[in-house]
Amino acid sequence: MSRIVRLLNSRADVYREQRTADGMGGFTTAWALAGTVPARFAQSNATEQTIGGQSGETQFHSVYLNPDADVRRGDELRKGQDTYLVMSVSEPSMPGVYLLATCRYRQAGV
Repeated sequence: MSRIVRLLNSRADVYREQRTADGMGGFTTAWALAGTVPARFAQSNATEQTIGGQSGETQFHSVYLNPDADVRRGDELRKGQDTYLVMSVSEPSMPGVYLLATCRYRQAGV
């Protein structure tokens, strides 16, 4: 068992884009639930909040996951009404400890 498990104090639904042929040579896309994973959503620090607010940019968050979590770049992590678009997934220098997903936060209704 990974050492990070006790620190993962939340759960996130993982949504992945699914493509379906439209019968005319193209396709349609829709978000489909791929699973639910334990997670820890780190708060952005004061500097990140200030810079983001001043520039009108979307906030980025670090989300910590089990090392075997099936989360990929392009997925969405959904927690309640909030959505986090996964921009990258990386491991620390010691593999097998945890995964770190860098996500762009999108507030509900925006």
